[in-house]
Amino acid sequence: MSKILFVVTGADHWTLADGTKHPTGFWAEEAAAPYEAFKAAGHEIVVATPGGVVPTVDRGSLAPEVNGGQEGADQVAATLASFTELQHPVALEDVDLDEYAAVFYPGGHGPMEDLAVHAGSGRLLALALRSGKPLGVVCHGPAALLAATDGDANAFAGYRVAAFTNAEETQAGLADKAKWLLQDRLVEAGVDVQEGEPWAPHVVVDRNLVTGQNPASSAPLAAELLKKLA
Repeated sequence: MSKILFVVTGADHWTLADGTKHPTGFWAEEAAAPYEAFKAAGHEIVVATPGGVVPTVDRGSLAPEVNGGQEGADQVAATLASFTELQHPVALEDVDLDEYAAVFYPGGHGPMEDLAVHAGSGRLLALALRSGKPLGVVCHGPAALLAATDGDANAFAGYRVAAFTNAEETQAGLADKAKWLLQDRLVEAGVDVQEGEPWAPHVVVDRNLVTGQNPASSAPLAAELLKKLA
């Protein structure tokens, strides 16, 4: 059995361009689906957050309309209830990468607030990338890549990556309210963003890095990560 590190946002809001604090956190499906897959494969999960705070789930991500109906919403809620590791996170600043076989970052708008500018997370990501260990990042999770520097450049420059797109942010109704858009910032950092159809599963594998575009990509991403752990 291997240990997989879940690095989860500690933010409970996302500050918009006008200073409004939009309630958010991590996106339920993006934590629940990989958790189920990794546990079913016999792996141990450890959650890390900035400062070791208990992470907040984005309440909107529990709604039936984003989970394919009430049954899907109930299933996600039940998985999160069983995901007791979320209630006992370690401090991200204290993580020793050597203790883990793989690293996974779920999304939600929370990472846009904290992990995008978290130096400790950035160092961990750069280290994980160099180590060759499987590294999975989904949806808004790639905001964390912006804090990963290697000298003067971004550690992920030149890597092919899937991430939440401008089109999806626009369709979600938040693009015109945001300080910045994830796809734009990643491209500015030299990351090769591979854009798939809005809301459809889209996973990109580049060396040890496995990324997914949106919530629907979280389960397929977990399957790819498990292949690398086999």
